[in-house]
Amino acid sequence: MIFVWIVIAIIVLLALSVAISYNRFVSERNLIKSSFANIDTELRRRYDLIPNLVETVKGYAAHEREVFEEVARTRAAAAATTGQSPAAQAAAEGPFVAALGRLFAVAENYPELKANQNFLALQGELSNTEDRIQAARRFYNANVQNYNRRVQSFPSAFVARSFGFREEEFFEIPAAERAVVGAAPRVDFGFRGDQAGPGADAGAPAPGGGGPPEDQGTVIDQPIPPGPPPAPGAPTPPPPPEDGGTSA
Repeated sequence: MIFVWIVIAIIVLLALSVAISYNRFVSERNLIKSSFANIDTELRRRYDLIPNLVETVKGYAAHEREVFEEVARTRAAAAATTGQSPAAQAAAEGPFVAALGRLFAVAENYPELKANQNFLALQGELSNTEDRIQAARRFYNANVQNYNRRVQSFPSAFVARSFGFREEEFFEIPAAERAVVGAAPRVDFGFRGDQAGPGADAGAPAPGGGGPPEDQGTVIDQPIPPGPPPAPGAPTPPPPPEDGGTSA
């Protein structure tokens, strides 16, 4: 009789373990879907910014037709993969971000364009979007890694195979195809030593904690030697008044 109760207890424990593992798989799979939806939202946000950015660049570099056509083509191809697998979307994102990099390389050749307020606003918005995409991508890939490890490891692998839980795909863009987009131009307000204005102090130390200025012939105060002693019979001058106020 005791043996029967032991067997029943073991079966109950196994059933509870399977139920817990199953529920955990479901929770992790839903978290993966939710995190990938965040990536998809940010990708579509970036797609919406590109037409205005291209039109702004066209106003200063209309002859760069090949670059504009490549951006438009790769953007359309990437947007067409919305709703497909993460691997398919990542594969389409590679050429698109590379085309964006070439677009910003063109913009670097036009100082007037880089000073355009509309271009700077779009560039800043695109930079913020890129940061959110990368954060969402890292969060998604971390969830996929944890989920796939449980699918492959023992004993949760038996639950995964029994209930049809498969490994999920990562969202990875090849490093060779990534582009630095949205890098805002920097303005350097530093002064160089050879570019000091006419009113600059020539003897002041250079910025950056340099050493003291070199001696340029400045006379250093020396103690004054005492004068010759008074001649014999000459009147002795009165001593100077002492500090502390005059007596009444």
